[in-house]
Amino acid sequence: TWEKLKLQHGEQVKERFLKRLSGEIRKRGTLDVLRKGVIDLGCKFHLAYFKPETTLNEEHRRLHAANLLGVMRQVRYSEKNDKSLDLMLFVNGLPVVTAELKNRFKGQSVADAVAQYRLDRDPRGPLFAFRRCLAHFAADTDLAYMTTRLEGGKTHFLPFNKGLDNGAGNPPNPDGFRTAYLWEEVWQRDSLLEILNHFVVDRDKLDEKGKKTGEREIILPRYHQLDAVRRLVADAKGHGTGKSYLVEH
Repeated sequence: TWEKLKLQHGEQVKERFLKRLSGEIRKRGTLDVLRKGVIDLGCKFHLAYFKPETTLNEEHRRLHAANLLGVMRQVRYSEKNDKSLDLMLFVNGLPVVTAELKNRFKGQSVADAVAQYRLDRDPRGPLFAFRRCLAHFAADTDLAYMTTRLEGGKTHFLPFNKGLDNGAGNPPNPDGFRTAYLWEEVWQRDSLLEILNHFVVDRDKLDEKGKKTGEREIILPRYHQLDAVRRLVADAKGHGTGKSYLVEH
């Protein structure tokens, strides 16, 4: 497909394709581009290959295995200063998640990470603009919070914790930090691809009467929602259909 596009763009193929890709992300959002790809002069490019429902298609299985998921530390996000993000996750080169990580042993907490996003991260910047990166995490060694939209001081963060004794927080982790589930479970390769394919919603925002407001919103499940759905699916696969379930939320 790339060779076909080169015949039309010539030596400027990379520059023109990246311009097209950037424009599509700006117009449609990263999620839609990852799911549906990009068409340039009749040439369709898939930007991600999600897990096939069966193992019958060997080519799809091969393409899914070829996805490149990356992580980068201290990512400079602006040409205007030298400030950087603690962590960024990529799918095939496209940034999808940012994170500010704080260490309680050094006198900082998740509150400092939240304040950093609210007060020191310009939501108009290319990496922080709405629908570019799909989620922004603030975490320390004990607690984690998440938002899908940066709005300066008005940014609303939701807890992204497992819960502790029927309350808020995270249980002790004998093998490390309480928030280790973020990188050991949630951000793990297959998990992140599944979240992008099946869980994240980019939709028209509705008012209390169910009417469109003219704005968009991105919904990413919190930990307990993600965990509940995965456990329901696993149980149905293991025991078959027809059982009744109660999800207390």
